[in-house]
Amino acid sequence: QVQLVESGGGSVQSGGSLRISCEVSGYTYCLGWFRQAPGKEREGVAAISNGGSIYYADFVRGRFTVSRDNAKNILYLQMSSLKPEDTAMYYCVAGTANRCSTDERRFTYWGQGTQVTVSS
Repeated sequence: QVQLVESGGGSVQSGGSLRISCEVSGYTYCLGWFRQAPGKEREGVAAISNGGSIYYADFVRGRFTVSRDNAKNILYLQMSSLKPEDTAMYYCVAGTANRCSTDERRFTYWGQGTQVTVSS
């Protein structure tokens, strides 16, 4: 059984930076981040396999960096140059099949989410 616990969300001004984390228990192959803003569909943000392959959504490429510390079982999302449209609940996600991408079908397990709010 995989468990995911996010932390590090908060409020930041436009152009600022924030790092969110996810403590992971259990075996995972693919870890990622999704987000959902009020009234909008959930969207994949970034994903990383346990071999280090990384995938980003186009709208965060160059601004967000996903990483994982396999020794500590922690997933990170470093967010820079934040925009008001990045405001959303961010969810840590995990999958155990040997495929990884930002496709929601790769993920079986979801955390409770951490709120990120970017003000203009």
